[in-house]
Order: sequence, then structure tokens, then C-alpha cells
Amino acid sequence: MNSSEHFWDQIASKYDQIENKDEQIYNTIIKRTKTHLKASDTVLDYGCGTGLISTELAEYVKEIHAIDISSNMIEIAEKKAKKRNIANIHYSHSTIFDKKYKEGSLDVILVFHVLHLLEEEHIALQRMNDMLKSDEFLITATPCMGEKILLKNLLFFAAKVGLVPNIRPFKIRNLVNTMKQENFSIVEMDCLKNSSQEYFIVARKI
Repeated sequence: MNSSEHFWDQIASKYDQIENKDEQIYNTIIKRTKTHLKASDTVLDYGCGTGLISTELAEYVKEIHAIDISSNMIEIAEKKAKKRNIANIHYSHSTIFDKKYKEGSLDVILVFHVLHLLEEEHIALQRMNDMLKSDEFLITATPCMGEKILLKNLLFFAAKVGLVPNIRPFKIRNLVNTMKQENFSIVEMDCLKNSSQEYFIVARKI
């Protein structure tokens, strides 16, 4: 188990309580994501956490493959889906590099609050592009804390002492450029939260 997996396993039981502080942001993400979904879609929720978003979107698509590096997060998410009698979400303790996810097999990939946690986001974006069908969508919400110097420095020191995982201090223009370099075109982009410079982005596979 790597340090990142251990961190998320440790906070899994408290994750919903922490994220409920941003309930309005989650509601906005869910509402805006719905407008890009079809009943026939096969969706991947990459970094699904405790299923806060996948459980709300399941009724609008054919099926969701929801993955996370934290087995504790997955366990909680599975219990939520079972409690709500949701049968079209397939949860897995896995990553996008799992070979069972074939090239050109997905209609939509959801990546909420994940890209800033990756060491090599361009490789992950390349893989996601490969997994999508032609002209289909990557939908992401990503804090771009490189725009906030004080916050960036605070998070750097917090990561050093293990209070938070390592976080990439993106600037929005750099994130957009990386997405374009990996053959995505930006369809929609908006700042959801000024304090963390969290951006909601819809990108189409070119």
C-alpha cells in the first residue's frame, strides 16, 4: 500500500462529513454533469471516493464503473448503492490503468477532485483519451491552487507533515494546455469556487 492509498483509507469514514461542507459545490457538479449524460452511456467515475456523485448519476446512464485506490472508500460506496437499490454501478478497487478497461469503450469519464493529486496527470489524461469513444466527454472538477500563492504554500507544508496528500498547485491555463496537448478540446469551463479556484471543465476527445 502506497502513502496516498493509506491516507485515503484512513479518512474514508470521515470523508462524507468533510465533503458535506461543500454540499453546494457537489450539487452544482451533479446538476451540470447530468446535462452531458445519455441513458445509453457507459461511464467511468475515476476516483469515486465514497460514491457521493456516482450514486446521484446512476439513474441517468446505462452503467457506471466506479474506481478508487482506497478499498475503504469503495466499501462505503458499495454500501450506499446497496442501501438505495442501485444495481448499475460496478465499484472496484482499481486504477484507470487496469487492463480490463479497453480502449474506445467509454462514453463519459468523470474525474472529480483527482487530477491535482496525480504526479503525472498528462499520462492519466492520455490514458483517459484512449479509453473514450471518439467525440465523447471527459468531465472534471479540479482545484487550481497555483492561482492562490498563500494557499499553495500552506498546502505544501501541510503535505510535508502528512495532514493532506501531495497536491499539485495547478494554474488553470496550465491544466487546460495539458488537456489540449492530450487531444481534448474544451467544451465548457467555469470557476465553481473562488477560494480554491476550483474549475468545472467539460472536454471532448478529439
